[in-house]
Amino acid sequence: MTKSSAILFILLFSLLFKLEEMRVTLLLVVLLIAGGLFMFTYKSTQFNAQGFVLVLCASFLGGIRWTLTQILMQKAELGLQNPIDIMFHLQPLMFLGLFPLFAVFEGLPLSISEKLFRFHEAGMLFSLVGKLFLGGILAFGLGFSEFLLVSRTSSLTLSIAGIFKEICILFLATHLLGDRLSLLNWLGFAVCLLGISLHVVLKAMNSKGDKALEPHKEASSDPDLELLLHHPERGEEEVVETPQQH
Repeated sequence: MTKSSAILFILLFSLLFKLEEMRVTLLLVVLLIAGGLFMFTYKSTQFNAQGFVLVLCASFLGGIRWTLTQILMQKAELGLQNPIDIMFHLQPLMFLGLFPLFAVFEGLPLSISEKLFRFHEAGMLFSLVGKLFLGGILAFGLGFSEFLLVSRTSSLTLSIAGIFKEICILFLATHLLGDRLSLLNWLGFAVCLLGISLHVVLKAMNSKGDKALEPHKEASSDPDLELLLHHPERGEEEVVETPQQH
């Protein structure tokens, strides 16, 4: 349930950094999605104070991370619009930030594991390395798609796409794993889908409006047309004076 606050933090920082404009429709979309996700996951897990604080901090930091990423990728003077470029600059820093945590919490169990450093069969080692390699490829594809989506749309759209993925996973869990949902959970599922659908419709309408304005912008950028518009009297005088010369 706490993870549903991530979209609220992203909206907050998007407004603070002026990446989004304050609109009633935008607030309605965010409230529908956050409220629907809260109801959809209500009473699905037991409450733990430490876990609540950790997830809330993760949502807060995630909001800062993606809004700053959007600023970096959408500033033309930085030249980081390509997802490969932004990954080349950010991934080493992310590795340096996560490696100390990995070494403290997972370093010792991994170093004495029989599946990696104390293996007895080469086949087990190759199988584990292959799984790690496949996981790395999938992680690279996920990061590439996330950065590409942020560069073309916004961090808010990325958050909504992630929420859609989560509700799909929860929906599949009810059918494949036998999880039971209450009436409130199903109502939250419908509300969350309503908010996502509204966001998609608004994005489509905005894109159509931008395409409709492009021909007007191209026409107004014509220097000859601007000269005639700013000096209409001069054009009329030339037309009148021409027959008098003959």
